[in-house]
Amino acid sequence: MQDSFDPLTIIFLALAVFIIWKLRSVLGQRTGSERPPYDPFARKDAAKPDEKASQPDGGGKVIHLPGSGPVAPAAGQTSAERWTGIAETGGPVAAALDSIAAAEPQFDARQFLEGAKSAYETIVLAFSRGDRVTLKSLLSQEVYEGFERVIAEREKEGQRAETTFVAISQPVISDAEVSGKNAQLTLRFTSKLIAATRNRAGDVVDGDPEGVVDVTDVWTFARTLGSRDPNWRLVATESGG
Repeated sequence: MQDSFDPLTIIFLALAVFIIWKLRSVLGQRTGSERPPYDPFARKDAAKPDEKASQPDGGGKVIHLPGSGPVAPAAGQTSAERWTGIAETGGPVAAALDSIAAAEPQFDARQFLEGAKSAYETIVLAFSRGDRVTLKSLLSQEVYEGFERVIAEREKEGQRAETTFVAISQPVISDAEVSGKNAQLTLRFTSKLIAATRNRAGDVVDGDPEGVVDVTDVWTFARTLGSRDPNWRLVATESGG
């Protein structure tokens, strides 16, 4: 048996050793303390798990008065200018918004409407799923009890609701009232959605899983001005026709 190597084999071995050395010099060695790969889809401002758990809103399931500090009207800005496109000049809605802003200068009606729009979608979908935890964080006790009764009845009958939003228009403040420290804002929501209810067998017993319907709701949110609780809670609902 020959102890000599074929020259071609030696060349391949040398090449393999060179490649392994090169890779180690470029990539380094894993020590177990490396940072995880960069995720291009991750939000740069996302809270860490322990930070999110410590937030009073439980992860964003409430409507906040926006802003981290006072945001007063620009110098010389009148009430009419501040509520342009939101409330009629000199009307009761504008007057109520003035009262809210006087008690809490950080109040921003436009950001409030954005938050209310998000809350509307969250509440409707939570009701469809039977998500009691989310609903309880957004509704007054009275409204929650009404929603919970419907969910319980649905569960008793073995029914499952399905809801999909197609579009939601920007809500409009249709009424506003401030009595002492209690503020109420009534909003009109218009949306397009697909809604259906199925029984235990999966058959549709209500709605249409393929049809888009126009929905109008009039919801009233309330909050105690000046309180440390930043939440606006849903206190009344009705169909807008």
